[in-house]
Amino acid sequence: MKKLIALLCAVLVLGTSARALDVSAPSALLMEKETGTILFSKDEHAKLEPASVTKVMTILLTMEAIDSGQLSYDTMITASAHACSMGGRQIWLKENEQMTVSDMLKAVCVVSANDCAVALAEQIAGSEEAFVERMNQRAKELGMEDTTFKNATGLPAEGHVTSAYDIALMSRELVLNHPDIRQYTTIWMDTLRGGASSLVNTNKLIRFYEGATGLKTGSTDSALYCLSATAERDGMELIAVIMKGATSPQRFEDAKTLLSYGFSTYALKRITPESALPPVPVKLGTQATVQPVLEKGTALLLEKSRAGQLAQSVTLTPQVEAPVAKGDPLGTLTVTSGEDVVAELPLVAGEEVPRITYGQMLRRVLRMAFLAE
Repeated sequence: MKKLIALLCAVLVLGTSARALDVSAPSALLMEKETGTILFSKDEHAKLEPASVTKVMTILLTMEAIDSGQLSYDTMITASAHACSMGGRQIWLKENEQMTVSDMLKAVCVVSANDCAVALAEQIAGSEEAFVERMNQRAKELGMEDTTFKNATGLPAEGHVTSAYDIALMSRELVLNHPDIRQYTTIWMDTLRGGASSLVNTNKLIRFYEGATGLKTGSTDSALYCLSATAERDGMELIAVIMKGATSPQRFEDAKTLLSYGFSTYALKRITPESALPPVPVKLGTQATVQPVLEKGTALLLEKSRAGQLAQSVTLTPQVEAPVAKGDPLGTLTVTSGEDVVAELPLVAGEEVPRITYGQMLRRVLRMAFLAE
């Protein structure tokens, strides 16, 4: 049901303004988090090196390990020689140095620390190689068909590629289902090791763009400048992906162009019935009626010009016959803007109503006869 609603909400026709956006990067994409709707795309399936934007998947698997109880934020990790040998951006872990999962996540999110990314990978899967297998398996589960990971960091490796579309998919999974990651991705400046190590976020949008919430930068000589940027305004969070930007400032300008376009053009409307839904009569049920409900979390992404003119109408089935299962269809809530139908959202049974048995029916008849006396 949720997938059906998401699909209904995702059907939008982009205007000419989206096609005319001035984005210099050769590959880019703008996605709305809640519905997964793509608002802008430019060669979004080109297979390119993602550099450290790779770490979105490393962070996602770490957050999933925390949610499952495999790790906690306070788990102490001992740095291996392999983790300490990464090079590139790092916090200069020493072999056998111990640090909490929380501090390592902070280092990965804020300064893109390769040593901490590998240390987390080894803690979760036993080795970086085993962790990369998990990365690729999770990518398949998310529908990331353009992606092959070769390491947990994004350091240059033959065949290590993804696309703007796939980066948006894994970024959405992270920010939608693991909002706690914001405690790290929104840090501008911080320290580690009791103040001995300073951190300044590689994502300049965190300081200079209103509503920025993350997410991950990346750059190498071959990948050039990449970015998965997230920002939230008025209850709507957007994901802007930039691949192979010519310069670091330009990738941020491209991301701001996409985000600002999305915020200025679209609004996310969470739909609830305008008035109480009447119960639907149930034939041969253990109770006389069943209450229809609209599934929680129903959101519509609309152009702002249409979002302020919404009206609702409800159609319910006259009667259902027991047994009724929770979630069985009972009708439709239709949302319109002017003469246009924006969405038709299913109304479903909010409870189970079993079929009445012969014994229950007999007792009901006898009770009614007794009351009649």
